[in-house]
Amino acid sequence: MHVFPEGITMSSQDRPALMLESKIKSSLPYTLAVAIIGFISLWIRIRPSDSVFLANGFVKFTSNDPFYHMRTLNVLLENYPNRMFFNPMTNYPNGSYIHFGPLYDQMMAITALVLGIGSPGQDLVNTIGAYFPAVLGALTVIPVYYIGKYLGGHKTGILAAILIAFAPGPFLQRSTVGFTDHHVAESLFSTLFIMFFMLAIITAKEKRLRFEDVLNKNLTVIKEPLIYSVIAGVMYSAYQLSWPGASLFLLVALVYAVIQYILDNFHHESSDYLGFTGIIAFLVSAILILPFIHPDMGFSMYYYTWFHVTTAIGAVAVFGVLSFIQREFKRKQLKAYYYPLAVLGIGILGLLATRIASPSIYSLIINAPRTVFGVLEGGPSTIGEASSMFYFDEKFTLLRAFGYFTTSGFLASVLGIFVLLVNVFRKAKPEELLVLVWSILMFLAIYGQNRFANYYSINISILSAYLGCLLLEKVKWDELAQKFKSSVKSPADFPGFLKFVKIEQVLAVLAIVVVLIYPVYGAAMLYTQATGSDPDNAWIEACLWLKFYTPDPGMDYNAIYEAPEDGELFDYPDTAYGVMSWWDYGHYIETIGYRMPNSNPFQAGIGGRRGSIDEENQPGSSTFFTAQSEEEATAVLEAIHPDPDKAGARYIVSDALMATSKFYAMTTWTLDKEGYYQPYWVSGGYRYLRSTRYFNSMESRLHILDGSGLKQYRLVHETWAYQTQEEVLYKQVYNLLYGSSIPEVDTGFVKIFEYVKGAKVTGTASPNETVNIKTTILTGQGRTFDYSQSTTSDSEGRYEFTVPYSTEGPISGETQFDTAPAGPYVISYGNTTREVRVNEEAVLKGEEVKV
Repeated sequence: MHVFPEGITMSSQDRPALMLESKIKSSLPYTLAVAIIGFISLWIRIRPSDSVFLANGFVKFTSNDPFYHMRTLNVLLENYPNRMFFNPMTNYPNGSYIHFGPLYDQMMAITALVLGIGSPGQDLVNTIGAYFPAVLGALTVIPVYYIGKYLGGHKTGILAAILIAFAPGPFLQRSTVGFTDHHVAESLFSTLFIMFFMLAIITAKEKRLRFEDVLNKNLTVIKEPLIYSVIAGVMYSAYQLSWPGASLFLLVALVYAVIQYILDNFHHESSDYLGFTGIIAFLVSAILILPFIHPDMGFSMYYYTWFHVTTAIGAVAVFGVLSFIQREFKRKQLKAYYYPLAVLGIGILGLLATRIASPSIYSLIINAPRTVFGVLEGGPSTIGEASSMFYFDEKFTLLRAFGYFTTSGFLASVLGIFVLLVNVFRKAKPEELLVLVWSILMFLAIYGQNRFANYYSINISILSAYLGCLLLEKVKWDELAQKFKSSVKSPADFPGFLKFVKIEQVLAVLAIVVVLIYPVYGAAMLYTQATGSDPDNAWIEACLWLKFYTPDPGMDYNAIYEAPEDGELFDYPDTAYGVMSWWDYGHYIETIGYRMPNSNPFQAGIGGRRGSIDEENQPGSSTFFTAQSEEEATAVLEAIHPDPDKAGARYIVSDALMATSKFYAMTTWTLDKEGYYQPYWVSGGYRYLRSTRYFNSMESRLHILDGSGLKQYRLVHETWAYQTQEEVLYKQVYNLLYGSSIPEVDTGFVKIFEYVKGAKVTGTASPNETVNIKTTILTGQGRTFDYSQSTTSDSEGRYEFTVPYSTEGPISGETQFDTAPAGPYVISYGNTTREVRVNEEAVLKGEEVKV
């Protein structure tokens, strides 16, 4: 019994309860602070709600992948618990396997089913989908706090939580309301994995865990590390089931482990704590990921295959082997510097064995560093997510990094890495080494692809907080805090406390606020005034037009379809058709327009070349839009579909960006970028402007010239016009180059064309006579333009035109176009003019119309 001054007694049984109560009380202020920061983080992310939930009832999810996630979510709810694995409604006529992880959609689906009492309405589903990324983004504050806390104390944790709450750039963008994508789930679960992996290592080392404790069932030692290791494995599995490329963090764990084993060996310390943690965590992960494997997909890392189980089991083997070697070194008292050589030798032997046993896995392992950390070239370099953080227009730059993370944040992260690196040489703690390895690999990842910028935002927050609190340590902030606790018992004591405050302590706090917190706060407030502009409202209107005014392709939109047998194509109904556009817009066409795009943001259906200009230019969207004649473009459409009697697409959708700024990306995918510009003498100097090769391209013929003169392509709908200086400039150059007089004005931002057989208008004139056909096209926007062709009659005076427009209007069951000739076609030759009308059946069936 213990007797307290007040006379209260406490038995030994009461002490744990009192210690727990004391611990709860001491942590309560920090828990409350983290909760407040989390709610602020959520408020920041839902600020732009008005730009997502539009007044007309449309929910404008941000960018293309969020729309696709909502599609997979709706299919899941329609067929729950079965999920779509293969989707024939995209990449027509091939379809696409879905590489998105199932967990993100399942979390939203379960939330919707619970809140909707088993039958959620579409409004509820849309609301949950829109707010879900904001909630996950706000929850990320929690693991960031704990990592910061165990790295540098409570102050570091709180500051790191504040910084990640406001962190601008891709992390904020991908966790804002409406950005319903798995990126934020990746960030949350990968950070939770690091947090629990760190806690497992810390507790296992503090308790001096040995493998003998496991054999002897010493629960006092193994209980806490075991719990944290199991949860780390669960979080790694959650990360894997959010994104199949999650082996990136397996790499983080393995690189850290190898270095930690080597350092422990040099310091003559046991690494059993590390082996125990790694074996348990990745064994749990292998078990949890097993039910989601599709064995027929081989060993691809982009789908859920045996690759994911194999790599997790491989990690278990690595931790086991490294622990065994270290114990043998200690038992035989071998010199420490032999250990790295032994690790290197075993690593080489392991790679050789993998090459023999599974060449596919060996290839993935060897190519992984270049895939993740290397700068992509050719077409893939034009993908926004896949482009390097540090290269723009093939030139090195830090401007994007400064813009994403703020200048002070980015520089603080680099300095923080340097400080942790110095600590390694001074015998760093395991948690310091883990954060160092994690941060360096994430830095290398953003060098390769800026899609990992949302990961690195977390590292920046932690590293910046770590630096900031080192500054507070230098000015003895903890002593000041203790003085405050002991001397300030009421507000009246505060003035007396101020005499203990030193100027350097005030300046340190100001530096943290001004240099670290204020820049990210300002950037966050600026960004969250509204979400991104994609999809453009014109695209929404154009896709809805496709949905309601084009023929039903005969597919059950929310059905789950079986993937075709290997080597075979999906069996589409005869009514099915594709929609050709640039890959950026494929998900909009599918999810808003309910139509089947030929290419999509999975980079499927783009065609072109990958290795060199000497390769065959594969059919796809890049080859179609860069084709130098109508005949060449049509050949691409026909080559896309394996049926020689069917074209790959019935509709072509273009926008002003495809005709201007995005045209460069199309040429890059074909690896044939030269010749689209040429120098012109303008206002006393040469200026590079679009050339003949550009104006011959199918994209220019369609969008800039409205398809005028084309035989089998007709404009059927256009949206309103936007002010785009480039489009007007291109038309000015065209008029200069060809002596033409097309109106130098902006036209429909999005234009929809239909590929038809075309009616055959035939007649006779004098032999070898120049014959013209012309009509005025009136669009649904009230704009007019001239459509015309010219030909020469043969030696017997016969002539023929193939024309795509019907003068008699649409027919039931076919395209309900709102753009058509304002009157009949006019044929002229010599002093003769004739009018001819063409019906829709003749256009669709390629029938002859005699003059």
